[in-house]
Amino acid sequence: MSFETQISNYYEKLVVEELGRREDLADTSDDVLIDMACVALNQLPSRYYRYSVDMAFYLSASENQAMEADVKSAVDHAISFVQAHKSRA
Repeated sequence: MSFETQISNYYEKLVVEELGRREDLADTSDDVLIDMACVALNQLPSRYYRYSVDMAFYLSASENQAMEADVKSAVDHAISFVQAHKSRA
């Protein structure tokens, strides 16, 4: 197992989950969803972990709620941004 496969950014998981919850994006292509994920992630800080259990153990409920709210806001921005730029192309 190589080094880069042993670390992950927790926000990547949260952004992917949030995009998956959006029913209005059900017919959106993977290419556009990936663009949205990238734009959203660029709005968020990095939060790296090695084992997912570490994040579950060390995050307080209020910190987790704040992260989820930040993700929703970043995803909202990303959807608007990508849709606006896609229509210009």
